[in-house]
Amino acid sequence: MVRVKHAETRYYMKGHISNKLGAVSIDEEVIARYAGSVVVECFGIVGMAAVSMKDGLVKILKKESLTHGVNLEIVDNKLHLGFHVIVAYGVSIQAVSENLMENVKYRLEEFTGLEVEEINVYIDGVRVID
Repeated sequence: MVRVKHAETRYYMKGHISNKLGAVSIDEEVIARYAGSVVVECFGIVGMAAVSMKDGLVKILKKESLTHGVNLEIVDNKLHLGFHVIVAYGVSIQAVSENLMENVKYRLEEFTGLEVEEINVYIDGVRVID
């Protein structure tokens, strides 16, 4: 789910890059889709998670729905991200999370030109990989 919050104390907007030739505006959906694809490539990640509020069930999202496991806010042209993931059984959650954060930060900053200020990882489940 791509979610952009509005509050009195902060101004939220699309990502903007400007130079002498003009400006580029990056939609939140584009950033969220790319971030989701980076996350599922990380070692130890089984997939992105979607939690059914009605049932309290966690399910693995298909590749077409990766943005549903991503919370994204753009504040002062800086990215704040949250990822709901399912990890593989037997891996170090700390190592997987640190690897995910480093990969996402590097790849998103290269892709968008925007600074990643915060990344939160929410482990919603553990699955055995066949």
